[in-house]
Amino acid sequence: MSGISTIKDVAKYTGLSIATISKYINGGNVLEENRRMIQEAIDVLDYRRNEIARGLKTNKTMTIGVLLPSLENIFFTSIVSIIEGILQQKGYGTIICDFKEDPTLERKKLEFLLNKHVDGIIMVSYSKEKEHIQALLDKKIPIILLDRMIKGLECDIVLADNLNASYQAVEELIIRKHRRIGIICGPDHTYTAEERKKGYVRVHHDYDVTIDDKLIRNGDYTVESGYQALVDLWKMEHPPSSILVTNYEMTIGAIMAVNDLNIRIPDDLSLIGFDNIQMAKVVRPPLSIVEQPMKEIGETAAKLMLKRLNNDYGDFPEVYRLKTNVHIKESVSTNI
Repeated sequence: MSGISTIKDVAKYTGLSIATISKYINGGNVLEENRRMIQEAIDVLDYRRNEIARGLKTNKTMTIGVLLPSLENIFFTSIVSIIEGILQQKGYGTIICDFKEDPTLERKKLEFLLNKHVDGIIMVSYSKEKEHIQALLDKKIPIILLDRMIKGLECDIVLADNLNASYQAVEELIIRKHRRIGIICGPDHTYTAEERKKGYVRVHHDYDVTIDDKLIRNGDYTVESGYQALVDLWKMEHPPSSILVTNYEMTIGAIMAVNDLNIRIPDDLSLIGFDNIQMAKVVRPPLSIVEQPMKEIGETAAKLMLKRLNNDYGDFPEVYRLKTNVHIKESVSTNI
């Protein structure tokens, strides 16, 4: 059929009322026979709902903005894939933006999403500033923060229990008699890096193990920074007997450095990585991993967004700290 089909064309094709067709298109229940006729007409006529016109009428665009610091980070992209699937089931599309860990670009991309009239925003904020997000909350735009909390901001947030993630991993090393334990953290101004460092410090205090500050290294959540941090730790006068790497990309870099330096795992060095169970199975010997609950984070964020879009704010703000798991494999030695 030439031209753009309208809902009136679908009504003419089926002989049904526009009200019945609109009800079906918007997810309502209609008779099975009517459902089949409407869907046939939609397929034959290549009907596409006009979301812009619909948005002007209902004040909804059925789109959710997703704002991330990096699309190269497997943790974020895995979560977004889960969020997209759940929102799609409810008729929502997503607009995904990457602000490349640039606070200025974060604000610009946020403005871009607002200009697209998204119904809500799920975001990982790189900046610690709360004013621009608070302004959106004041306008009653649903905002769900992922992974990183902003001090003083009352906002829904879904994140892993970062402090206990590193606490439990380092505890496993201390139990196995390790005392010089290195940690490769993220940028020291990010919430996740601060929390994982706190866990590292707290478990040392709890077990009365002395901390050597030189064993704490900051990367920037990239492969290159993980590589360089491991090299620096290994070339110390008194290198660590074990190292915890606190994100996936830096774990990849650390493993590359281990290979280049011909370090024997776990005979020379015990290693615990982050986030990817499949990688743990590929590396030899099998790599110990801190597993974040990516599926649960994505599901929780999507369902919480749908709840807010339904104007349900009875329990606002909600904070979900989801439990991580530590999988100790052959990359950790007990012979110190």
